[in-house]
Amino acid sequence: MRNSNGRLNGKRAIVTGAASGIGEAIARSYLQESASVLAVDLPGRNLESKFGGTGGATLLELDITGKNAAAEIIAKAVDAMGGIDILVNNAGIAVGSSVETTSDDLWDKVMGVNVTAMFRLSREAAPHLKKSGAGRIINLGSIMSDLAGPNLFVYGTSKHAVAGLTKSLAVDLGEFGVTANYLQPGAIITALSAPFFEDDAFRSYWEEKAPVGRLGRPQDVASAAVFLASDDAQFVSGVGLNVDGGAIVKF
Repeated sequence: MRNSNGRLNGKRAIVTGAASGIGEAIARSYLQESASVLAVDLPGRNLESKFGGTGGATLLELDITGKNAAAEIIAKAVDAMGGIDILVNNAGIAVGSSVETTSDDLWDKVMGVNVTAMFRLSREAAPHLKKSGAGRIINLGSIMSDLAGPNLFVYGTSKHAVAGLTKSLAVDLGEFGVTANYLQPGAIITALSAPFFEDDAFRSYWEEKAPVGRLGRPQDVASAAVFLASDDAQFVSGVGLNVDGGAIVKF
């Protein structure tokens, strides 16, 4: 249900990776807070079943790593919503690898989705966000943007790159009223992360590491994304917001 008095009333947002998990939760929360949303995901990800007929939602199915994908997404957003105020670069992939098991193809695949597509879309959106006067870029990092872990070589490297990219965006675009921040989810149960948590030891580790005593939910991250997109966060830029139940600070 849309809230006509929502915190994002009148805002126009793009959310990539919107068909499931954190992306779906963010898109739904933005719609509930009265934003218009262009929901983007791969063909065959059933966006229609998730958002079809939802007031304020426009759907676009394409591979964000395509060379012309960023331009297509921005053109669709401007055509459907008249402009862009919020860009949420949520789409990402997670794979397990060590430095020795990371092939060139795997490196290019992960970096292509987690970093290069984020850069291209931010670049294409920048002129429109500058016109907004209150533009927001919200990128999905991870607590692995600060940490490193075994068997997370290329994934962790990509999330460190997200941190650097976001900070640079904050500096480049700040004078135009555009803020750029990145979310750092901890152990969040989604379709993407579920295979990792099938390992009982891995699941128990993260449940115990978080001082709040549980794994996270997509809505936990979505609530933070609403804050960063809102007027309440107009002086917050260039930072990573941990959404991890306190896991990163527990020794």
